Amino acid sequence: MTPFEKISNAYNEIKDSLIEELLQKLKEVDSYKFEEIVLDLLIKMGYGGSKEEAKERTKNTNDEGIDGIINEDKLGLDKIYIQAKRWKDSPVGRPVVQAFVGALDGHGASKGIFITTSNFTKEAKEYVERLTSKKIILIDGYKLAEYMIDFNVGVTIQELYEIKRVDSDYFEE
Repeated sequence: MTPFEKISNAYNEIKDSLIEELLQKLKEVDSYKFEEIVLDLLIKMGYGGSKEEAKERTKNTNDEGIDGIINEDKLGLDKIYIQAKRWKDSPVGRPVVQAFVGALDGHGASKGIFITTSNFTKEAKEYVERLTSKKIILIDGYKLAEYMIDFNVGVTIQELYEIKRVDSDYFEE
């Protein structure tokens, strides 16, 4: 293996370990904190123009199946409704996703993001793919942890390395 391949493999090992560690932490926090983390991530991803005011948590009880609402863009032209399920082991099935779609109907909404620390069943994924009047994004625990790493939510940079190579263009006449 080349030195670059060794570094790449080591990086992937570190990232996989960090994903596992993040998932464990996410499964341990209370549901209110989990919902807050999800909204923080969406803000970091650029929803609502990255303004704290762009996110809104729903109340703890009687939230009518919606855990948060976030502006799709800086101007707030459209809203995205959020469902955040902090589940330890069991996958999220079609009935739970279908209930979320029903909750969107109750708000007159057409866009939603369903995030879980677990994963989604095949039936839940197929159901979402067949929807024509709504756009629902499903984010499982692994993808959630990857996004948290990519957007620096709940993680800090421990070390930064720059790998350089010769710039052949520089030496040309």
